Amino acid sequence: MNTIVKAGLILGILCEVWTYLIGFTGWYKDPAMVNLFYVVILIQAGVLIWGLQQTAAQGRKYGAQVGAGTLMSAVAAVIVIAGSLLFTTVVFPDYFSEIAAMTESMLTDKGMSGEEIQQVMDAQAAFTNPMVNAITGAVMTIITGCVLSLIIAIFVRSKAPSASQGATA
Repeated sequence: MNTIVKAGLILGILCEVWTYLIGFTGWYKDPAMVNLFYVVILIQAGVLIWGLQQTAAQGRKYGAQVGAGTLMSAVAAVIVIAGSLLFTTVVFPDYFSEIAAMTESMLTDKGMSGEEIQQVMDAQAAFTNPMVNAITGAVMTIITGCVLSLIIAIFVRSKAPSASQGATA
């Protein structure tokens, strides 16, 4: 299997496993735990490091490495869309109402007025739709993958001699 596709599939599956762990533990409803969701960025960094090491061994240079990491993330994004839709429509159909209740409680605890809370809730309402949420997750997976690849590719480079160095015998 192609390295980019394999790394993308692994990335997508691991991100969804983490997301479902957050769901089944109920951490997404707990203000103290909800930010653990962002561990997906560490998962993405780890998989991209592994994947870019593989593509570097194939001789890819910096730009091709950035492209490979972004493509890995795009493959993962397809899984993220499917996994997110399944998560919010089938497995946790009350997800958005539970998130809204948690958010409202957190804002109340911060001392915000009812009007201020309603403004925040109204601003978030556009994202409390399974498809919008899934597409946002996919887009952020690709953007994060591109940014991480820009950084990782600086350190994970091909060890193959360049054409300007010539072959040594």
